[in-house]
Amino acid sequence: MTFSQIQESARSKEVIKKQYPLLEKAFNEKGLKFGNPVFIRIFKEDEVLEIWVKNESAYSLFKKYTICYYSGGLGQKKKVGDCKSPEGFYNVKKKSLNPYSSYYLSFDTGYPNEYDRSNGFTGSALMIHGNCVSIGCYAMTDERIEEIYSIVQKSLESGQEKIHLNIFPFPVTDENLSKHKDSEYIEFWKSLKAGYDYFEKYRIPPVVTVKNKKYNIES
Repeated sequence: MTFSQIQESARSKEVIKKQYPLLEKAFNEKGLKFGNPVFIRIFKEDEVLEIWVKNESAYSLFKKYTICYYSGGLGQKKKVGDCKSPEGFYNVKKKSLNPYSSYYLSFDTGYPNEYDRSNGFTGSALMIHGNCVSIGCYAMTDERIEEIYSIVQKSLESGQEKIHLNIFPFPVTDENLSKHKDSEYIEFWKSLKAGYDYFEKYRIPPVVTVKNKKYNIES
């Protein structure tokens, strides 16, 4: 599937026309190239979405965006109707983009992924979108999703096959895990730590596989 075959709406075309020049300027000001591969990281507790951009061999932070709303509190999504926003390691691809979204613009998080399916988790259409309302999605303001959507589209348009999306409850440090040691999700959160640590150390998104229904970080 080529990028030219992906549908665009009148709204997305208008947004792209406006945002691309602005973002190219903003990227240049930070010594980054607009269209280079990007990495997205979300921290629920901090209500923040980060955009990182490949700069030579590693990734540099471009910007942090405040999440307007997500539902269900901390913890992984397991089934339809639990109102949880997903946590884990996902990928955004060309087919994930939805320029016709009822929530301004959106792209799919990739839930359920291989891990979710292997554990029998259910649900679909868990998005990052605009309009600041959500049940199970990550909602941004329309202004913020314009930028985020445009960055994602530009990178995919420029040849990035998939954008790694890592969603954490909080920075997965020993200290934070200790604070949440009594949570029903503690073992799952511990399983995310290796992926969090890998990016913190190398500034490269981890390669994540699933073995025996658990996340496995390739070293």
